[in-house]
Amino acid sequence: MGKVCYSLPLIYIHSKGDLVAFSIVGDQAPSFTLSNQRGEMVSLSDFQGKKNVVVYFYPKAMTPGCTVQACGIRDSYSEFNDLDTVVIGVSPDSVTRLVKFEDKQELNFILLSDEDHSVIESYGAWDLKKFMGREYMGVLRSTFIVDKQSKIVHVMAKVKTKSHHEDTLDWIKQNLG
Repeated sequence: MGKVCYSLPLIYIHSKGDLVAFSIVGDQAPSFTLSNQRGEMVSLSDFQGKKNVVVYFYPKAMTPGCTVQACGIRDSYSEFNDLDTVVIGVSPDSVTRLVKFEDKQELNFILLSDEDHSVIESYGAWDLKKFMGREYMGVLRSTFIVDKQSKIVHVMAKVKTKSHHEDTLDWIKQNLG
């Protein structure tokens, strides 16, 4: 499957005492083309000039936190749509796992598979994580709001799974709505 990904300069922010790199607000969002949960190719450029895009990165489909986050977005789908905004969830999961996640939770938005995490890395959302004394590389749960001109207009580096949909909608209403 084809994959196109371009990097951009990163900004460093403190996260739990460590420096974490994220894409810069105001710059063009890194372009990408990935397979969705149905195996269809989806590109960020598909929405340029048409829709605002919420690109959110999550660690693993069908885990408790990721399910809460996805269901919040599912339940707010019409509100995002009313704000001329499409939501895209990106994880390193396989297309097979994403279709199971979509079916089990009755999700109504785009899920993209980034198994080699190149797109996740291009947004600065792949970094060292620590859990129960173990260190490993993984997805930093984060959200990028991209306007109709494909510019990053907001970065949410600290995402709460339970209120993610509300926090994102509030920001869009106040700034793009």
